[in-house]
Amino acid sequence: MQRFTFRAALVLLVFFVLTALVGPYLIEHDPLKGSLRARLDPPGTPGHPLGTDRLGRDMLARIVEGARISLTVCAVVIAIAGSIGTAVGTLSGYVGGWLDRVLMRLVDLALSLPVILLALLIGAVSGPSFGNIVLVISLVLWSQYARMARGETLRVKTEDYVDLARTSGLTHVQIIARHILPNIAPALIVVATLQVGVVIVLESSLSFLGVGVPPPNPSWGSMVAEGRSYVVTAWWVSLFPGIAILLVVMAVNIVGDALTDRINPGLRGRTA
Repeated sequence: MQRFTFRAALVLLVFFVLTALVGPYLIEHDPLKGSLRARLDPPGTPGHPLGTDRLGRDMLARIVEGARISLTVCAVVIAIAGSIGTAVGTLSGYVGGWLDRVLMRLVDLALSLPVILLALLIGAVSGPSFGNIVLVISLVLWSQYARMARGETLRVKTEDYVDLARTSGLTHVQIIARHILPNIAPALIVVATLQVGVVIVLESSLSFLGVGVPPPNPSWGSMVAEGRSYVVTAWWVSLFPGIAILLVVMAVNIVGDALTDRINPGLRGRTA
């Protein structure tokens, strides 16, 4: 049963990724163009299998485009946060001493940042944008990679092969590149996998509050927010993007948990 759940989640995740990559080229409707004559058409309407929103824009086209935007945010945030966190954590764990204490205090500071309030502040100052949402989420998530990288580096650097590398004359940079990073990579991959769901929820929440991806670009969170006023009369406007968020986050978490168990069960408590 557990294997079946993992396979089903993996298939669902691959489906959403393929939808984000090739879906916009297969959908005939423009997600940004609407028609007031087709305003709030229900699901099953000819040409609009998932209905239309308050401006007559096709819901299927907007959900597909929203998948591309959400997964793009995930990829950029994980690349930025993962790179910064890995560099900081690896340096902190390998060097130790006063540098370790200073960097870990920065990590504690980053962990204490309230992401929603920070996003609202930046959004109020500079307005909602793709760059702002990537910046805010990255400012919060890099610290989790840093903690994991530091812990794994402290473990790996005491191994015999690292001592042999030092005695053989390798520089610190060479030791980190050849022996530290390859051996801490599996733990960081697990963290990255589990963070996909977190990023999607944060991006959707911020878009729901109006400080995420700016309109008219379709984001799942903003689509849910747009449908709040029509929950009774046009339930599909909020329901379908909400289901998309639910399915993706659930699939990512199942796949991430399975990877954690396979790579290193001891990571579960540290990535929770």
